[in-house]
Amino acid sequence: MSVPVVDSSAVQEPLVDVDKLVDRKIVLYYFIAALTYMVISMLGGLLMALQLIRCNDLHGIELLSPGRWRMVHTNAIAYGFLANAFLGMLHWVVPRLTMRPVLNKPFSYFIFIAWQVVVLSTAVGILLGQAQALEWGETPVWIDPLAQLGLLLVAINFMAPIIKARGPMYVTLWYFMAMFVWTFLTYAMGNFVPQYVVCGTNAGAVGGLFIHDLVGLFVTPLGWGAMYYFVPILLKKPIWSHGLSLVGFWGLAFFYPLQGIHHFLYTPIPMFLQYGAVVSTIAVEFVVATVIVNFFGTLYGSGREVVTNLPIRWFYTGMILYFITCFQCALQVTLTFQELIHFTDWVVGHAHLVMFGVFSQWLFGIMTYLIPRITGKPWYSRKLCE
Repeated sequence: MSVPVVDSSAVQEPLVDVDKLVDRKIVLYYFIAALTYMVISMLGGLLMALQLIRCNDLHGIELLSPGRWRMVHTNAIAYGFLANAFLGMLHWVVPRLTMRPVLNKPFSYFIFIAWQVVVLSTAVGILLGQAQALEWGETPVWIDPLAQLGLLLVAINFMAPIIKARGPMYVTLWYFMAMFVWTFLTYAMGNFVPQYVVCGTNAGAVGGLFIHDLVGLFVTPLGWGAMYYFVPILLKKPIWSHGLSLVGFWGLAFFYPLQGIHHFLYTPIPMFLQYGAVVSTIAVEFVVATVIVNFFGTLYGSGREVVTNLPIRWFYTGMILYFITCFQCALQVTLTFQELIHFTDWVVGHAHLVMFGVFSQWLFGIMTYLIPRITGKPWYSRKLCE
């Protein structure tokens, strides 16, 4: 039995007035917060990068030390830019697919304010030297319970309309529902288990799972779920293959959580775990290929849209870069290739390619499409958008 994927008719001919279901202000607020954190994060990345070319005039200023701003840089991108932008997207998409508003409008604004407090407190804690010694889990100890609670509140707010929805369950909602569960568990695993439960190589293995699952089980389901929603609407046609959409979802669910150890190849972590991570990483490339084929099959016959439709151009550029990213990962994860790139900036480049080449492109496409609809005003300049 195939699962319906959202198409243009499902959204353009609703049974209720969807404009009354969507709070446009909260979407815009999330987008503004996301772009603000993106600028702050990139400035932090620049500050950190200057030391690589021996150009740092801030010696002796502890609060501006490159090491601390590197952690602000990564955390501001993950929880400030990506999370805020995707939360704004969820406030637009979920009510339209379920034909129901989120659980509670004041609750949404409370979550928005609380989330900004968590992100800002994380940055302040890191700059004051309270970071934890875990990559992507540097959030201070006192922030972790608040962030965990925030993730739970987000899940409750959006799961309420999804549970009440009747009719077909769109594949977009499959991705979103899985993300709510996966992210809550992933954050708990990464920010509590290595610190309080296990140690040594065991903690390294759990940390590796956390690093990778934060991308694969938090950002990736949101990104692909959004693409399954926006692309058919913009192209005005259903997704090419419902079957491939299911292969992509279940392939992500099965293979992605097994990859984390590939961050720690040639370490004391047992080799059977390292081999398993290598195999599952290569398998994910095939899963991603099925998703790419599905979307380019949808684009077939409408290739002109890449030229004339800016959001589509953002989306499909990101998809191509996603294929390149995963292909690069499938190569660099092999033990032979690791001998060449271990402890090099190749790995750092790979991380930036997926964050800025894929998910940022998709979010820019989403914002390009939604902001004129939220504000009721066209873009000031098409050339600047180009």
